[in-house]
Formats: sequence, C-alpha cells, structure tokens
Amino acid sequence: MISFFNTGNTKYEKVFFDFKIKNINDEILDLSNFKDKTILLVNVASNCGFTKQYSGLQELYETYNPKGLVVLGIPSNQFGGQEPGNNNEIKDFCESNFNITFPMSGKYDVKGQNAHPIYLWAKENYGNSAVPKWNFHKILINKSGKVEDAFSSFTDPMSKKIINKIEEIL
Repeated sequence: MISFFNTGNTKYEKVFFDFKIKNINDEILDLSNFKDKTILLVNVASNCGFTKQYSGLQELYETYNPKGLVVLGIPSNQFGGQEPGNNNEIKDFCESNFNITFPMSGKYDVKGQNAHPIYLWAKENYGNSAVPKWNFHKILINKSGKVEDAFSSFTDPMSKKIINKIEEIL
C-alpha cells in the first residue's frame, strides 16, 4: 500500500546540512554552517501579494535567531513571474523595504526538474507538501537537518502554528 502522508520514517541519505547554495552575493553558502540550528526555508518574491510576509519573517528571525533559528530566503521567479529582478535588485528591495538581515540565496527554481537540489531533496524525503505551490511557502528543517513540517503561503510567519512548531523543536 502506498502512503501519501509523511510518517517520519523516511531514511534520509542526505540531510539539509549536506547541501550548498549560492547566496544573494553569488558566493557559495555551505549549509553545514547552520548545523544544529532550526531552519525555516522560504521561497520569496518581491512582487507578490504575500510579499508583506517579509516583515513577519524578519520579526521571526530577530526573535528566534538568538535561540537557534535561521530563516533562509530563496528568491524564485516560478510563480507568476513575481521575482523578475537580478540578485542585486532583490537584495536592495529586501533591505530598503523590509530591513531584511536573514540570509538570502540567489534566485533559483523551487519546483520541477530544475529545482535546486534542496527542494528536490525535500520532496523526496517529505513528499508533495514540501513542494511550493506559490511564493512564501515555508519548509521547517529541524536541528538534525530533516524536514519537520511544511506550511502554505497563506500561513503567516508569525502565526501560532509556525511559532508553536519552532518553539517545540528549538
């Protein structure tokens, strides 16, 4: 029988901390630098109805980073062409409009065959609920580097649902 629900029994061949990604400055970011941290991985876009969630993501980062949370923004132009800018434009937009200080990657695909390997890994190990359906989809990675939970774009970063789960695993 095939199960469509994550049972938590997935045998991970790799964990989140085994990957690398280019940051917004086009430098290699070794995710092993975040080992033993809790990660909220969010695909972001500058021209989306959910863009105001940047404020909540920054608040979440400021509140919980001292306790071990890292918010990692992954710009993507896959949903409605809502992230058309280059890395410098994205960085300037985030810093000037939302005072973003959490780490950001360069622009990547987050679904489909050309998705960054982190997203292919998340789908393989957690299932379709890890695949973004739109901008500001959130994947929570625990300190062991495994997917803990996933939240839709509609789930506000400062919602009780996300905060309670973060506090539970920090």
